[in-house]
Amino acid sequence: MGFRPSEIKIGVLGGGQLGKMMAIESAKLDIYLHFLDPDENAPCSRITPLFTKGDYKNYDDVIRFGLTKDIITIEIEDVNIDALKHLQALGKKVYPQAEIIELIQNKYSQKEFFKNNGFLTAPFLSINGMNENLGSYFKANGFDFPLVQKSFHGGYDGKGVKILDSEKDLENRIKSEKSFVEVKAKIQSEVSVIIVRSTSGEMIAYPPVSMDFHPSANLVEYLICPANIPEHIALECKKLAHNIAEKLNIIGILAVEMFYNEDGTIWINELAPRPHNSGHHTLDNGSTNQFINHIRAINGLPLGGTDSSNYAIMVNLLGEDSETGSVNYDGIDQCLQIQGVFIHLYGKKETKPFRKMGHATIVSESQDTCRNIAHFVKKTIKINANN
Repeated sequence: MGFRPSEIKIGVLGGGQLGKMMAIESAKLDIYLHFLDPDENAPCSRITPLFTKGDYKNYDDVIRFGLTKDIITIEIEDVNIDALKHLQALGKKVYPQAEIIELIQNKYSQKEFFKNNGFLTAPFLSINGMNENLGSYFKANGFDFPLVQKSFHGGYDGKGVKILDSEKDLENRIKSEKSFVEVKAKIQSEVSVIIVRSTSGEMIAYPPVSMDFHPSANLVEYLICPANIPEHIALECKKLAHNIAEKLNIIGILAVEMFYNEDGTIWINELAPRPHNSGHHTLDNGSTNQFINHIRAINGLPLGGTDSSNYAIMVNLLGEDSETGSVNYDGIDQCLQIQGVFIHLYGKKETKPFRKMGHATIVSESQDTCRNIAHFVKKTIKINANN
């Protein structure tokens, strides 16, 4: 049987910017995605009529949405797992599989998965239910400051993470949620590898990228491709991502975040079973982009190439600190005059402090040119509230 895209009904839980970019790319194969999101003004609602207002965390909403679809995928992890498991039991194709999404929803479960399967990760310790004598508890278990506290659930875009540099910081720790601490890595470079695995078992990995984080928002500020790491480390990072995807038996896309440490070790940090911020540059750098490769994978289509001869730097365009309200963009015209600058605005009507409102990708044959233009873009584009 030939490829009949018009007969494929793919439902996506979530209607944000990742879904929007996925929809635009999948339409090139005549595949039109359906979206479920509680926000009637979500980015996807503005580009497709195949949008359902509903809560992807709600069991009934997800069941109702999924029953009429052939394949269900996600653009956000925080979805109703029980509903996805039920849809799987009914014979619906859920990619990534519900059990994998469930594992990745819980950061502590991720850590246990890494440890149990022989993947190096920062040493970690649960602090559930502990409100007193934490300093002594850490010492008794061989943990010294500085430490990083992470919530089990919900940590995303810098939320649910607290740096504990010394015992006095325990007073300001996360207290309202289940959490654990891990040793603070001595990081040489934060690295991400995007890997895609098809229903056929075909697997491809994108070149590792390095990530520079905003000092206060804990969000990626610059993404650099290829990563500024030795070639043998890049190969090892790709191998680790391949092994994790294979161990999970995942169908679809997986982002594997890692720490390349000062002592030369590589620690696995976190996973994301969806298109990822660290893969946005693939829209513009000449490779097959992450969004269409995910769609290819869940449909069993051959995966596209991932290499590019160009350098690329991605700049996250964040809402200005202390600015909330109807969005206004300054400096876009100045940046669009520059060769090799590609701007993507997500269609969010309201800006908030450090909210991801878009990104810019700078592509060049010269890494120095990329860096210089990236700094100009970061300095020039301002996202303010139009109050």
